[in-house]
Amino acid sequence: MSNADTIKQLLESANTIALVGASDKPHRASYRVMAFLLEQGYTVWPINPAKAGGEILGQPVLASLADINEPIDMVDIFRNADAAGDAVDEAIAVGARAVWLQLGVINPTAAQRAQAAGLTVVMDHCPKIEIPLLGVTTPAQRV
Repeated sequence: MSNADTIKQLLESANTIALVGASDKPHRASYRVMAFLLEQGYTVWPINPAKAGGEILGQPVLASLADINEPIDMVDIFRNADAAGDAVDEAIAVGARAVWLQLGVINPTAAQRAQAAGLTVVMDHCPKIEIPLLGVTTPAQRV
C-alpha cells in the first residue's frame, strides 16, 4: 500500500497536515509527533472535538476536518483502527490529498475506500520515524 518512495514523495510535497486525535498531553504520541511536525515547518491543525476551541502547542484545536479553511495535504490519524474509518471518510469528504494511519492503526477497508477516492494512503507508519529515516526535505528546509 505504501512504499518508501510514496512516503517520501508525500512528506516532501505536503505543507498542511491535519492531525486527528491530537492530544494536549505531552506523554502522548500524538502530542510528540505534532511537536516534531511543527518543528519541521509543517502547518499542523490539531483535530479533537473534546478540545475544540482550545490550543495544543500554540495551534487552535478544531472539531473536525471541515473546520479547516485551506487545502489539506495529509490527514494524520491517531485513532484506534475502528474509529480511523470515520476519519478516513471525513478526509475523503473534504478533499484531502492523503491519509496517514499511524503505527498500529490498521484498517484495510478504510484504506481501500481512500485509495478508491484517489487519496494517497500510508498505513502503520509514523512520520516522525520516516522523515529522518528517508532523508525527507521538510518545509523548514525548502525555504
